[in-house]
Amino acid sequence: MDNVRIAQWVLRIAIAGEFIGHGVFALQQKNGWLKYFEAVGIAPDTAMTLMPFIGAMDLTLAFLVLVRPMRAPLAWMAIWGLWTAMIRWPVGPDPVWDFVERWANWGAPLALFFLLGGVPKQWKEWWK
Repeated sequence: MDNVRIAQWVLRIAIAGEFIGHGVFALQQKNGWLKYFEAVGIAPDTAMTLMPFIGAMDLTLAFLVLVRPMRAPLAWMAIWGLWTAMIRWPVGPDPVWDFVERWANWGAPLALFFLLGGVPKQWKEWWK
């Protein structure tokens, strides 16, 4: 196996691990995450309702990246990873280092996105 394929598999496994972990926390309706929802105007009861759906999506994406990574889901994973890393710092009391520590949450999906060809020219290529 060449180094590019090895790097792709390392990234696939790392991304899946991140999204499995976060997915399970969301399915468990992690109370510590309520402040992040509240920071964007989502009430705690609504957040508790949304978390299982977010968890199911994260687990689905984790499975998908292992089975058949595609650029559209990877782009979403990078955006979602960036958002969830960024929201920690301004909400507090987490320091900026909590954001820095989570750079891999968006960097790994973005790296795999570019290894698979980057921004496609045609819509259908987002799903390859």
